[in-house]
Formats: sequence, C-alpha cells, structure tokens
Amino acid sequence: MSRKIVIAGGTGFIGQYLNQRFHELGYEIQMISRQPGHIPWEDRVGILAALEDSELLINLAGKSVNCRYTRKNREAILNSRTETTEILGRALSSCSNPPPLWINSSTATIYRHAEDRPMTEESGEIGTGFSVEVAKAWEAAFFSFKLPKTRQAALRIAIVLGKHGGVMTPYQNLVRFGLGGVQGPGSQKFSWIHVEDLFRIIVFLKEREDLAGVFNCSSPGPVTNRELMSGLRTAMHRSFGLPAAKWMLEIGALALSTETELILKSRWVIPERLTREGFTFKFNSLESALGDILQR
Repeated sequence: MSRKIVIAGGTGFIGQYLNQRFHELGYEIQMISRQPGHIPWEDRVGILAALEDSELLINLAGKSVNCRYTRKNREAILNSRTETTEILGRALSSCSNPPPLWINSSTATIYRHAEDRPMTEESGEIGTGFSVEVAKAWEAAFFSFKLPKTRQAALRIAIVLGKHGGVMTPYQNLVRFGLGGVQGPGSQKFSWIHVEDLFRIIVFLKEREDLAGVFNCSSPGPVTNRELMSGLRTAMHRSFGLPAAKWMLEIGALALSTETELILKSRWVIPERLTREGFTFKFNSLESALGDILQR
C-alpha cells in the first residue's frame, strides 16, 4: 500500500509546490478542491475515504485575499476558510484510522501592525480589523475539534516567496518596469518565508510527534519594505525604482481590485517556537531567498 497524504485547497502556488515535493518523497497525493479532477468538497464520502489511512492532512483552502474587501468578498473569504475547516474536522471525527497530523493554514496577519517589536506565538499581540477577525475565526474553527488520534498544528504563515507564482510575480513586474521603489513609508516590516522552508516545516512537524498548536511560519530574517525593494532591485540588476506614496498605492489598489493592507501593514513575525524546537531554515536571509528564486 502506497503512503498517502491529503491536500485540501492545494491547486494554488503553495499547494502545487507541496504536491511536487511530496511526490518526490514517494507519496500518493489526494487533492480536495473545487477544481475539476479532484475530490469535490460536496463529496463527503470521497473526503472520508481519502483521509482513511493517510499519513497527513494539509488544509490550504480559502479564497484569495487579493481583492477588494466588499461585503460579498468578505463573506467569501471568511466562509471559504471556516466552512472547509469544519468539513475536514467532521470527516476526521468519523475516520476509523485518521491521519496522525492535521496541518491547517492560518496567517501571520493575525498579529497587530508592529514596527516597535517582533510578534511571537507567546508574546505577540492579536490585532484588529477584518483580516484579523478572519484569522481568529479560522483558528477557532480548527481548534474547536478535539481529535484523540490526530495532532493539530495551525501555521501562521507569512508572505510566501518562490518561483513561478505567488507574490514574486507582481513584485518582479514592478521592478522590471521601473516601479520597484519604496512603497508607502518604507519602514513597515515584511515578514516572509521561502516556499521550500514551508515544506520543510511541514515535514519537521510530521516527524516531531510531540509538537502541536500554533506555529509562526516566517523566516527569522524579516526586512523593511525599503530593504525588500532594494534587495529585489539588486537581485534583478535594476539600479532605480520609482517610489509609491500611500495615496498612489490607494489609487493603484482600487484600479487593481485589491487592498493596500497587503503592502502597508507592518508584519514583524518571528518563528520563536520552531527555532526553540530546533528547526533550521535553509533560507534565513532575503538575499539567499531571492538568489535562489531569481537564478537563471
């Protein structure tokens, strides 16, 4: 019998990377998704069958936050996270032989805007606003399930960097067309993680049967927006980039149907628990991450 893991909502940038990397380790991947060719969310029997005898469940499901926060989009962002989490929790409760580990995505945006000190799992302060309320509801739905045979880990994931998608595509375009200068004040912190380290964290937690709860998934080397844009220009061999003031970003966000929070909120997040438990990052500096991602 082949080794099996289940990835829910895994058709995006992160899910595709995890799919590829676990395939390389010899796993059979079963995907739950609204897209054709996968187990649909309405197929509760199929979801239960996929989870039985699997080694790991990874839930990444949720509507992209890269949109305007209209009432309709707010509802979709929230419901797409909490409802899918509840479907999976109920299915796990019904399994005879459930996976020993359920990893559920969360977000580092749960912490407040921070330019004064870093946010850790133990001492971080939860913020306010729509994105924070979504994160709180998401984690509450996840931890509402008490599963005696399954450990639960919520990953508060920072901005994920990697090749062929994610935020790197728009950032590279900005730099390429001479718009890669400071965005807003430039002092806001940018917490990030290389997608390979996110994969390695999941493997680490799978192997460490003593670990559960909340984990910050962010490089130990966060940077300011000013440092981020400078690093991108250097890596892409561009000497100049026009800056964008806050009012310019507001106009641009409206035109692109997104929100400036994605750029202007200061996310200063440190992976205190992972570091304490002995996890070592392959990419702990922005320079090393960009060097890997942008190499030709």
